[in-house]
Amino acid sequence: MPDKTSVSNASSYQEIGAYWDTHDATECGEQELVEFDVRIRSQRHYFPVEGQLWQKIRRLADQRGVSEETLLNIFLKERIDQLERAQESSTKGSSGRS
Repeated sequence: MPDKTSVSNASSYQEIGAYWDTHDATECGEQELVEFDVRIRSQRHYFPVEGQLWQKIRRLADQRGVSEETLLNIFLKERIDQLERAQESSTKGSSGRS
């Protein structure tokens, strides 16, 4: 570490921490306006669910103490994993036959 830092004039990590505990970056250097684009892509997808099925989902989620979203994600993951395993098994079983 250099003898002293340029902003806080601290000579140890503890002094740097103490300095930034009571200061923020807006106090240092010149400030200028900048523009930038933020493109956030949602990681959520929405699907319609039949009313009676939704009621069952809500009831099951309440019984398990989780949100409907969490319950659906668990159910979908389990089912997809099950289908993938079945597909792998049938592919392996048929590849050995002539």
